[in-house]
Amino acid sequence: MLRIAVPNKGAISGPAMAMLHEAGYKQRKESKELVLVDPANEVEFFYLRPRDIAIYVSSGRLDIGITGRDLLLDSGADAEEILQLGFARSTFRYATKPGTVAGPEDFDGLTIATSYEGIVARHLAEAGVNASVVHLDGAVETAIELGVAQVIADVVETGTSLRNAGLDVIGEPIMTSEAVVIRRTGAPADEPKVQQFLRRLQGVLVARSYVMMDYDCRVEHLERAVALTPGLESPTISPLHHEGWVAVRSMVAAAEAQRIMDDLYDLGARAILTTAIHACRL
Repeated sequence: MLRIAVPNKGAISGPAMAMLHEAGYKQRKESKELVLVDPANEVEFFYLRPRDIAIYVSSGRLDIGITGRDLLLDSGADAEEILQLGFARSTFRYATKPGTVAGPEDFDGLTIATSYEGIVARHLAEAGVNASVVHLDGAVETAIELGVAQVIADVVETGTSLRNAGLDVIGEPIMTSEAVVIRRTGAPADEPKVQQFLRRLQGVLVARSYVMMDYDCRVEHLERAVALTPGLESPTISPLHHEGWVAVRSMVAAAEAQRIMDDLYDLGARAILTTAIHACRL
């Protein structure tokens, strides 16, 4: 069976399990379940702490895992990302009290508090900055107020918690992160079960990004209508009972669907419908 690590808690856990459900995989019924076997799909899921997933995957004990890019890089594990999942996006930034330092170029001799010691230490080394890094498990915003550090480095989503702590983001982003699928570095890229798993998740990503659009159109306006809805290869076109009319079906980007519907209506198209796509293979 394909052995897959899934976060058991945190910001990635819920969206990851929702995506796996959409991809047709069995889901655990109790949060206390640590292992779930899905014999129909020949998969075994292991629910682990998000920070540990890269370590397990790099050891070869598990084939692939879902975790955050920030956690992967911070772990220093011998693993690599093979698919971006598009959720749990965040930016990793430095922050401090207003008017103190402008960026890493001013960090020499300072102490930086973070929960991501590996990422920060590498970033400082690459920048040639001689600063100390202290590791804290969460709530790093209070480190400056308590005198533990002069600067913090943390994941920033909205920046609300930093502002509430009286801190300003400084310098350029250290990195951007999102949920990713990872495997051990150098593992075979063409392993059939891994490829099938990735195709399923890619199918979910596409299904979430597109809708199916159907509409009726006069033949003389067809070329202009097709230019608006070219589809992936080509739209499906069928003649209607009334002469001079055709029915068109095409995949369109969900974000553009309303604008395209307006343009089609102005062109004379009617009976314009959009329907959700629940799964696909491209």
